[in-house]
Amino acid sequence: MDKAFQQRRALLKALAALGAFGAVSAMMPAAARGATASVAPGHLGRVQGGRPRDVVFDAHIRKDTFQLGDRSGSAYSVNHVIPSPLIELWEGHTARLRVHNHLDQPTSLHWHGLLLPFQMDGVPGVAFEGVAPNTTFEAHFPVRQTGTYWYHSHSGMQEQKGLIGPLVVHPAGPDPYSADRDFVIVLNDWTFEDPHRIMAKLKAQSDYYNLDERTVGDFFDDVATKGWSTTLEERRMWGEMRMTPRDIADVTAMTYDYLLNGHASASPWEGLFAPGETVRLRFINASAMTYFNIRIPGLAMTVIEADGQPVSPVETDEFQIAVAETFDVLITPDARPYTLMCESMDRTGFAAGTLTPRLGARAPVPALRPPPRRTMADMNMAGMDMGDMDMDGAAMSGHDMAGKSLSEKSMSGKNAPSESHASSGHAMAGHGSMAHGAHDGRDKHSGESGHDGHAMAAGHGSESPGDIRVPATMDNRLDEPGTGLEGLDHRVLRYSELRRPVPIEDQRAPSRTIELHLTGNMTRYMWSFDGVAYSDSTPIDLVYGERVRLVLVNNTMMEHPIHLHGMFMALENDQGAHLPLKHTISVRPAARVSLLITADEPGRWAFHCHLLYHMDMGMFRVVRVLDKESAHA
Repeated sequence: MDKAFQQRRALLKALAALGAFGAVSAMMPAAARGATASVAPGHLGRVQGGRPRDVVFDAHIRKDTFQLGDRSGSAYSVNHVIPSPLIELWEGHTARLRVHNHLDQPTSLHWHGLLLPFQMDGVPGVAFEGVAPNTTFEAHFPVRQTGTYWYHSHSGMQEQKGLIGPLVVHPAGPDPYSADRDFVIVLNDWTFEDPHRIMAKLKAQSDYYNLDERTVGDFFDDVATKGWSTTLEERRMWGEMRMTPRDIADVTAMTYDYLLNGHASASPWEGLFAPGETVRLRFINASAMTYFNIRIPGLAMTVIEADGQPVSPVETDEFQIAVAETFDVLITPDARPYTLMCESMDRTGFAAGTLTPRLGARAPVPALRPPPRRTMADMNMAGMDMGDMDMDGAAMSGHDMAGKSLSEKSMSGKNAPSESHASSGHAMAGHGSMAHGAHDGRDKHSGESGHDGHAMAAGHGSESPGDIRVPATMDNRLDEPGTGLEGLDHRVLRYSELRRPVPIEDQRAPSRTIELHLTGNMTRYMWSFDGVAYSDSTPIDLVYGERVRLVLVNNTMMEHPIHLHGMFMALENDQGAHLPLKHTISVRPAARVSLLITADEPGRWAFHCHLLYHMDMGMFRVVRVLDKESAHA
């Protein structure tokens, strides 16, 4: 299997270098272009717009067949379309979204990023009971926002098998960034494997899909450049962290095909434009597990929206998009074709599309760049003194040798909030996984102290869902370009550059701080908040109307895209009153991120890592927004 995958990757590189992926005609049959057999290709792409109006949309969910080239497999479709069709709504009008379940199992659709009553949010066990077979559920709500969003199943692992789709909300008035052409670009990772089988493989061997692990030859190369002592010490420390420098992605092109608007790169999606036009591209990362690095060789991009919310224009040449994020960009292409290059962060594969002034004209597809490597500096472990190591060689669990909690110690990092009422976040081992939104309705969470929701330590777990290996120091890392994008000779977008054009509405200082640690054990493939799996957790309670600071501390050696349903989070990135609003924030390894939340949407909301297999293994919480009487009952 290893040899076959390596041969496949070498072939992809060779073809990409020759630009061979542009040679397939746009007139190929639907089956060869990555569409369902029952639907003509090209259903995704152009945003239509039109007259502002109320919208009624009927989503008929069925089991269908998805075909790529000569391979086919079962998938989940909306109206026989994979990915699901574009839904367009209008600010100030109403949406009536009806979900019809034609499956023999429960299903759901979550309207990712939309502001709506929590009962309509589409998360089984949190917001409602789910949509049973042969029944219909209706989400009916006023549209209160604008921007680029998406929707997906929150049942089982159906989103991994195609149940994803784009959603665009048009402004009530003129669009400040009107464009001559408007395209949605939906990225996802497709597999013909059963997602539950993928999970079983990860549980049995967490690096099962990683064919880039270190070898004996790599060890001696390191010895030659660094010496025996340094090499052995670094290997020991990585071992204690249950990671290697080549653990970039849990699931790779060994099983994934990376798709752009449902098309594989061998028969790319095409977006037509006329020379001189301004083109808007709405990038949506609807993947289960894959971060993408996006660039258009030879063409600058101007970022105008992040997660559906406006940002002051930022010109860049490349950006990294986390799972569940969206970015809108404007481009002005010349009279020639361009490649949309969407390279997976681990660089085992890519999705590619074409922007072209005439059908069939293609630009060269760049070769895959060398895979990135994590370093001790990336982990903020380079300066760790051996006095900070316990007898097993791991970082002391939450405390340095002076007895000061590492959570408290790390508050001195850049942009850290001035107060912290939370402890180190180490909790007793919690066991069990969640069923992707399935929940028995009980409120279980051992990461907060009673009514105030502050994270508490309940002991030091060992080999638990949060087998925490705490880095020596933590910064917010908001001014870094993303894993693998350091040191490039072109501009790369950073979170620190995002700035809301107008001040955020709520300028109050937060009344309290909630600190949550992102915890996990890569070896046993267990993921959690504060070392507590979802099945053992109780809700995080907020009081309606209060302003809170949420601090996320990543104790793991991987990125986690953290998504809050129902409300936006203001990212504290040194932009004063102009903090950008996000519904999903990517927290880098060994980083702490500070966010401000106004609890203005009552109800029960999901809060989780949007890496599907991490969420399914327990990195999930419920946030309850309660009235004052209920909060203090």
